[in-house]
This record gives sequence, structure tokens and C-alpha cells, in this order.
Amino acid sequence: MLDWRKKAIRNYKNEFMPGVYCYIFPIIKQVNHALGLIRIEETQQIRMSSLLTGLARTIGDVTFKFLFHIGNFAKLVYHTILAMVDVKTYAVHVVPQMMRIGIRSLPLVAYISMFMGMVVALQSVKQFTSTVPLYVAGTVVEKAILQELSSVITALVLAGRVGASTAAEIGTMRVTEQIDALESMAFNPVSYLVVPRLIAGVIMVPALTIFSAAISILSGWLTAISLADLTTFEFLKGLRLYAEPHDFLLPISKSILFGATIILIACYQGFNAQKGAEGVGNAATNAAVISCLMILTLDFVMASIIVM
Repeated sequence: MLDWRKKAIRNYKNEFMPGVYCYIFPIIKQVNHALGLIRIEETQQIRMSSLLTGLARTIGDVTFKFLFHIGNFAKLVYHTILAMVDVKTYAVHVVPQMMRIGIRSLPLVAYISMFMGMVVALQSVKQFTSTVPLYVAGTVVEKAILQELSSVITALVLAGRVGASTAAEIGTMRVTEQIDALESMAFNPVSYLVVPRLIAGVIMVPALTIFSAAISILSGWLTAISLADLTTFEFLKGLRLYAEPHDFLLPISKSILFGATIILIACYQGFNAQKGAEGVGNAATNAAVISCLMILTLDFVMASIIVM
């Protein structure tokens, strides 16, 4: 009886178990491998789903914030238009703002405009030396300066100088609760802070644009007659050759729009500045950056309308 059991156990180990190892275990390994692939695929699907969810959430947040700011900006513009009737509140502040925006910007605008006209004239003379009559350099200077450069460059300069300082000033008043104090004293903050700056910007930015165009054309003329065999008569001939009335109206109309854009964006950023010095700095930075982007965008829109 004992030998029979030993023999059965020996046969089980020598015959049955190798069969199990040879046939059952590979199947188990394949099943485990398949389950592993399924887990990997499920993990990848979960990751992809989370990425898509995160992307959709980000797009939704950006869209909501954009529409939120557009609505608040439109509200500020609306209240600014309504505050125009409150003349006695903002009238005394218009002239100081004109001095701050316009007169104090004259040296910077003059310096930039001088080199702008010199560069345009230099490039024109260099390109037209052997192919086009030199007097066309006067036409190029007139078209480039009046139609584009004088208004756009001046606006970009003022966006950095005036826009950032205005946003920082109003932002400081916001975080130190001075705007709340104005409201408690029955002053309309929009009439007191926004309207005088807007009027000054709409008046002084076109004035600075005209000043910039004059300085640029003057420096372009001096550069052209100094570096090329070009007389003053020929330069003025090219200057008048293709001059049209809209060459003078276009930069003024652009600069009015640019001035209003710079001031309104700066005031909006200042009114919405967050607490602390970092919030004021962010407001100033956002005002300058957004103003520059809007200036370039509006310039393209107006140019497209005129061309079409």
C-alpha cells in the first residue's frame, strides 16, 4: 500500500506537473500580459481624458476672463461717456494732464522722431541710388512718416510712458483706498480720474503726432541732402509729388483713436489693480503691453478699411 502511494506521488511529480508547467503557465503568462496591456491602455485613456479635460477647462477659463474683462471695460467706457457732463469736477484737471501727457513727452518723442526720419531717408537714398530717381526719396519719407510711422511710433512710446504711469498712479490710489475715499466724499472717480486724462490724451496725442511728423521729415530732409547727391528742391519735389489730403488726415484720426485707447486701458488696469505693490506693478505692465497690442491691431484695421 505504501509503495503504491509513493509510486502515485512520483508519477504526479514526473508526468502531471511538467504538463502543468508546459501548458498552463504559458496561458497564465499570456493572460497576465493581456491584462497588463489592458491596464496600460486604460491608463493612457485616463491620462488623455485628463489632458483634454484640463485643456477644455483652461480654454473655458481664458474665454470667461476675456469676456469678463471686455464687459467691465465696456462698462468703464459707458460710465466715462456719462461722466462727460460733470464738467465742474474734471475741468480743472484737464490742463495739468495735458502738460503731463504732452509737454513732458516732447523730448522723448523728438529724439525718437529724429532718428526715425534719418533711418527712413537713409534707406530710401540707398535703395534708389541706381534704379529710381533720387527725388522719390522725398515721396517715400512723406508716405512712410505720415501714413504709418509718426502715429504708430508716437503711440507706442506714449503707451510705455503715459499708459504705465497712469495705471500705476490709479492702481496705487485703488490699493490705498483713495478711490473709496473719493466715493465717500460724493466724488465720481470716473469724472475725477478718467475723463480729464481721456480729454488730455485725445488732444495731446494728435499734437505729438504732428510734432513727430514734422521732426521726422526735417531730419529726413537733412539726411537725404547730406548723404546723397540730392538738392532741397528735388527732395521737396518728391515730397509734394504724390501727397494727398488723406496723408495728413490719416495720422490725426489714428492718433485720436490711439490716445483714447491708451488712456482707457491704463485707467481700467489701474481701477482693477490688486492689493499690494505687486498688483500695482502688474497693472502698469498690463497697461503698457495691452496698449501696444491694441495700437498695432487698430492700425491694421484702419489701414485695411482705407485700402478696401
